[in-house]
Amino acid sequence: MDLAVILVLCASCLLFLSFWKQSYGKGKLPPGPTPLPIIGNTLQLDMKNISQCLSKFSKAYGPVFTLYFGMKPTVVLHGYEAVKEALIEHGEEFSGREPNPLIDKANKGFGIIFNQGKTWKTFRRFSLMTLKNYGMGKRSIEERVQEEALYLVEHLEKTNASPYDPNFILKCATCNVICSIIFKNHFDYADRDFLNLLEILDENMRILSSPWIQFCNTFPVLIDYLPGSHNKYFKNDADAKSFILEKIREHQASLDINNPRDFIDCFLIKMEQDKHNPLSEFTVNNLIIILYDLLGAGTETSSTTLRYGLLLLVKHPKVTAKVVEEIDRVVGRHKSPCMQDRSSMPYTNAVLHEIQRYIDLVPLSLPHKVTHDIKFRNYLIPKGTTILTSLTSVLHDSKEFPNPEKFDPGHFLDENGNFKNSDHFMPFSAGKRICLGEGLARMELFLILTTILQKFTLKPLVDPKDIDTTPVATGLVSLPPSFQLCFIPSRRRTDI
Repeated sequence: MDLAVILVLCASCLLFLSFWKQSYGKGKLPPGPTPLPIIGNTLQLDMKNISQCLSKFSKAYGPVFTLYFGMKPTVVLHGYEAVKEALIEHGEEFSGREPNPLIDKANKGFGIIFNQGKTWKTFRRFSLMTLKNYGMGKRSIEERVQEEALYLVEHLEKTNASPYDPNFILKCATCNVICSIIFKNHFDYADRDFLNLLEILDENMRILSSPWIQFCNTFPVLIDYLPGSHNKYFKNDADAKSFILEKIREHQASLDINNPRDFIDCFLIKMEQDKHNPLSEFTVNNLIIILYDLLGAGTETSSTTLRYGLLLLVKHPKVTAKVVEEIDRVVGRHKSPCMQDRSSMPYTNAVLHEIQRYIDLVPLSLPHKVTHDIKFRNYLIPKGTTILTSLTSVLHDSKEFPNPEKFDPGHFLDENGNFKNSDHFMPFSAGKRICLGEGLARMELFLILTTILQKFTLKPLVDPKDIDTTPVATGLVSLPPSFQLCFIPSRRRTDI
């Protein structure tokens, strides 16, 4: 080998090692497994089941430890006490959002979910206020969810009690609810534009949950130079944003500032009010990404929870029978379930909480980062450090939930059969970054599942004990395995 090549290689290695030593030795971070130069702890992690890996590391290094994803240190919070202390007691310091290279490249700094600082606070405040004004937690949105649930029932009746995979139709229902809030549209389940949007949201969620994307986000230089599913993500992303922009243009053409119809109108009115402010962040580009954020979060997570809930209900027929009995007793056969009924349905409420606890939908939440240097449990965590919160360790805490791997509504019932809440119930995360659609998601889960159980008997295709509820992906989102069941009408339509 040429001497010059050898010298260049040696110099490069020394440079990498020097940089690594400087990075690794910086600050007083929590302990953790020894990383390798350049690749960090990557080889020690099973990207398909990272939650299990974090649990093992926690046993060795405690509830707060450091991992290196590539050259970047990441502080992991494992267990309720550590998560609560960071996200709730020190909520402001831990409210930053860790950049996601793939999504950041697509969004170009716009939007809400992957934004931070003043921009994030402005849009989160605006979104919460607007969603509240347009019914989140109020009767108006409740009526929309009730109507969508009945529309869903009509389509399930058309299956004629034949084996049916509910994945698609549940996505239609949850997407339509959020569309009614942001677009003032209700789409037919056969509408071509609507189906294209659903396909994009579904495929992009699967891409984001894949080990390949986790690897690309660890080594973002790969995104620009290698082929792979990330390129399909970018194409889907552009198509969805074109659809959204078309809706915005339609609203601009028909806007009445004295009579806002939906989220888009409210945002456009704010744009008009701020049009002379050159620093205003209320722009069309931000509106596009915010709507895309709301669509993605409001469709995929809720529909997946509902689908997983149906799988667990057919797996546990005794649980389902108790829920149906409570629905018949409290709601009856003739009226639609409403949110007011929930307080009189402790067992159903417990089942819905247990579904969310058991499925552990977003095992690691979305990564945070600290907004400035902070002393936390005698460690000095530098500003900008990535924070990973293990929601699995909270939702599956054996001290709070005996036999946490078992589906048991008793986790949320006291000895008298009354519903009992738990501070460990964090499926929506906690603190400043808690999911802004939590209220809507809870409403959809209660109203849609109880309406389905009011109208249908759920019949599995196999013996319940043979039903597998193991998630098929535990990257970004835990997805249930594909399944079919029969929706058998419980009463004649004239009785409804």
